[in-house]
Amino acid sequence: MPLPIPTLPRTRMHTRKITFEGYMREDGLWDIEGHLVDTKPMDMQLAAGVRAAGEPIHEMWVRLTVDRKMNVIEAVSSTDAMPYPGACDRISPDYAQLKGSNLLQGFRHTVKQLYGEVKGCTHINEMLVQMPTAAVQSFAGKKRDNQDDGRKPFQLDRCHALATDSDTVLRFYPKWYRDSRVAEPQAANPSAAPR
Repeated sequence: MPLPIPTLPRTRMHTRKITFEGYMREDGLWDIEGHLVDTKPMDMQLAAGVRAAGEPIHEMWVRLTVDRKMNVIEAVSSTDAMPYPGACDRISPDYAQLKGSNLLQGFRHTVKQLYGEVKGCTHINEMLVQMPTAAVQSFAGKKRDNQDDGRKPFQLDRCHALATDSDTVLRFYPKWYRDSRVAEPQAANPSAAPR
C-alpha cells in the first residue's frame, strides 16, 4: 500500500538512492555491494563549484567479500562523486581494515569505532551499517526460510512480526512458538523447602 497522498503541494529537493546487491561467487564466497547516490533536481552551488541538476553530489560504492559465517574476507570502497574532490575520496583505502570482522558479531560497533565522525566517510558508513541485513537477505535464497535444521531460525525475535509469541511464528514456525500468556515453570528452590 503506498503512502497517503500529500495534502499540500510540494517540491522535490533531494533524492538519495541506496542499493545493495549480493553475489554468490564461484569460490564459495559472497560479495555484498552497496551503492549510494545523492542528486538534486536543480543546479547546486557547492564550495568546489556548481553541480548540475541530476549529476551526483555523492556517489560511493562499498563491497564486502564474506564467507558463509559472515566473516569479512576483503573490504573495498570507492568514491566517484563528492562535494570535495581530492579530499572525500582519500579515505577509501582505510575501509580495508574491516577485513577480519564479522557481519553478525558487533559489526556496526566496529564501523563506529574505526570510522566514526572524522575517521571515515559518513556516506560509506551509512551503507556499511546496512550490510549485515543485506548479506542475510542475499543468503536467504539458499534454503527455505523455515527449513528445520534444529537451530532457531535467525530471523525470529528480530522484528515485531516474528516475535516468538506472535501468530506469525505460530503459523509458520510452530516449533519455535512460545505462548507469552503461559508462565514458564519456575525452577525449584531447595532453600525454600520446609524443614
